[in-house]
Amino acid sequence: MRTRLSLELPAWLVTELPAMPTQLGTAGERMALVNALADRNYREGNGGPFAALVADRATGEIISVGVNVVLQSGIASAHAEVMALSLAQVETGSWDLGADRDRELELVVNWRPCVMCYGSAMWSGIRHLVVAGSGPELERLTGFDEGPMRDDWAEQFEARGITVTQGVGRDEALAVFRGYGEAETLVYNARSGDGVVLPGA
Repeated sequence: MRTRLSLELPAWLVTELPAMPTQLGTAGERMALVNALADRNYREGNGGPFAALVADRATGEIISVGVNVVLQSGIASAHAEVMALSLAQVETGSWDLGADRDRELELVVNWRPCVMCYGSAMWSGIRHLVVAGSGPELERLTGFDEGPMRDDWAEQFEARGITVTQGVGRDEALAVFRGYGEAETLVYNARSGDGVVLPGA
């Protein structure tokens, strides 16, 4: 029986990190990086067209980046948000990304988190969530099942002191999803009623 597991960023992203900006001053700039990473990620075959980063909202310092590595790792929970949040927690040395009350950390994601990442983000300690969008377009364009999300998902974050900003880089995110849906890709864990894995939408 296995007693440990390991998750890591894909080799192409590790290679890119030294040249990547360490500070991006606006939410739009941070989302532009997320959208670019999401587009590259599925083309490299690591997982879905999803990326995320954790940044210091005040200074723009990039604490961590993450991409979906489900296909690379064989671990269904290895979503972009989980990767970015976990790496930020390792970087800061704390499971609570809100422990330093003088430092407001935000999670930037190229769409509203899925039902799994919704909980991960909520309990991570982040103070802010920035998403490109939250409508049904993601599922329609990609074929992914994002799970039974609450209609008041954003209000639930706000009720816990986590501000939510939507619509940042939305058109660019949709272009990435559209490209993914038109490509010959495996839509993993997106199943019809008879359990057949669906092809890209």
